Amino acid sequence: MSQGAPRQDEDEKQRIDRELAELLQELRVALPGVQVLFAFLLILPFSQGFGKLDAVERDAYIASLVCATISTALLMLPTAYHRLRFRQGDKKRMLYTSNRAAIAGVAFLALAMSLALLLIVRVVLGDAQGYVAGVCGLILFGSLWYALPLAGRRRDDD
Repeated sequence: MSQGAPRQDEDEKQRIDRELAELLQELRVALPGVQVLFAFLLILPFSQGFGKLDAVERDAYIASLVCATISTALLMLPTAYHRLRFRQGDKKRMLYTSNRAAIAGVAFLALAMSLALLLIVRVVLGDAQGYVAGVCGLILFGSLWYALPLAGRRRDDD
């Protein structure tokens, strides 16, 4: 049975309530990661070595900061949506929108983490190693967070 499919003992309202609770629980896992990364990125410019970054490293920093900001906004969207639309009979739309935002938020988190990895490894070990680390991060997150679940869904559909 797919996650979104109704259980035999629940109606559509109960299914939507369950799926929303599951989504919010999943976000409780993702949010601390993006918050720690975001905090790290916010304090980085105030460290002594930040002024020594070259143009590529500064660009990687800014891109990572922007991706972490977008990720934070998307992962917190369900909470804001719920507060603003509470008791207005819009839970199905909220679940649909929040689900899409969470998927996009995790993608931006993967980008932010990969860019931060590129930046740190590039500063510590050099250009080539930094790029390899950034690409490996993208491959790792893409494989585990997207390819693996989608392959499982494809297998289940068959």
